[in-house]
Amino acid sequence: MNSDIGIDKEMPLRRRGRLYSEVSKILENRILAGELKIGDRLPSESAIAKEFGVSTRAVREAVQELEVKGLVHRRHGERTEVVRDDVDGYLDTLAITVRQRFSTDPDYLLQLMAVRRMIEAEVLELITDNETPVTPEVTAALDAMRAARDSKDFSGFVNADAQFHLALVHATGNQILQLIYDNLAGLINEVIHVSSRVPTKSLDEAYSEHASIYDLIIARDKAGAKALLRAQIDNSADYLRQAIEKSNQKKARKED
Repeated sequence: MNSDIGIDKEMPLRRRGRLYSEVSKILENRILAGELKIGDRLPSESAIAKEFGVSTRAVREAVQELEVKGLVHRRHGERTEVVRDDVDGYLDTLAITVRQRFSTDPDYLLQLMAVRRMIEAEVLELITDNETPVTPEVTAALDAMRAARDSKDFSGFVNADAQFHLALVHATGNQILQLIYDNLAGLINEVIHVSSRVPTKSLDEAYSEHASIYDLIIARDKAGAKALLRAQIDNSADYLRQAIEKSNQKKARKED
């Protein structure tokens, strides 16, 4: 579908300052609300400028901002095309942006751990109030961790570890929370793989931590479960910091 979209008759923007951000925000809301659908073409720059009472330069900057977010695509000599039509696609683009940032700023990984800590602590707050605190998926992930521990399967254990935390998020039934976490899950899995290789902690100890969190959730011990989970993620962040420092040291030695 490549239909042209007419211009909504909205009040022109009157505020001074970064008007392009205001234009970008309104157009973004139209895209995410489905008013502008995937494959649709935006009006011409002059038409958008007239609608909002701004310069064509401001319109170009607004469209550029939308393109950076992955919501539209510009081709020379053609009208700008909408390429994202839902929140999931938008969050997927956000995850890609975060991943790209890692390549130039490894410390960004530590910020991801802080976000993970906030999300998962809130998850425990929610699921311990549910009639059934854990789902079969959470139990299955813990069982997979135990099997990997018994067979000394490090990679399998780490994958089951990531699946355990993902299953906890899905146990909330909160679709927005799931969307956000799902789009970061691949990154979190990679972080778990990296941080798990730093400490001398055995698979037995790692499994026991997760089993204890599981038991505390079942017992509806909200405070205890959150405290243990926070400590676990904080330890992982510390291991990750060590891994980053080692990587930086290796790079420095190569440059010398």
